[in-house]
Amino acid sequence: MAIDFPFARTMVGIQSQRTVKRTGVTTTEWRFYLSSQEASQRTDADWIALIRGHWAGVENRNHWRRDALWGEDHTRSRQPNLVANLALVRSALFRLLNSHYPDRSHSESREAFAAKPTTALFTAHS
Repeated sequence: MAIDFPFARTMVGIQSQRTVKRTGVTTTEWRFYLSSQEASQRTDADWIALIRGHWAGVENRNHWRRDALWGEDHTRSRQPNLVANLALVRSALFRLLNSHYPDRSHSESREAFAAKPTTALFTAHS
C-alpha cells in the first residue's frame, strides 16, 4: 500500500470492539497508525503496547493537566472557534509557565498567582 508520508515504513491497523452494557449494542472500529519503524521490528503485542503507551501519555501529560488546572472539560461553549481559541491560550500559558518558572509545578504557580495576582504579569526581556 503506497502512502504519501516520507518516512512512514509501517501502517498498523487495530480493530476494537465496544459493547455498551446498558443497551447491549456492540460497535466495531478500526484505527490506523503510521510508524517510521519496519513492521518486523516489533511483535503484534509490542505494537499494541507502544500505541497504548503513547495515548496514555497524551492523556496523562496533556489532557489531564488541561482539565485539572484549567477546567477545560467544564467549558460550556459549543462554539468551535471559541473552544479552539481557548485551547490555544491554555497551550500558550503552559509554555510561558514552563519557560518562566521551570522549577515550579503548574499547580504551585496557580496558587501563587491566586494569592498575589500581580506576580502573574510578565515583563518583556531584552
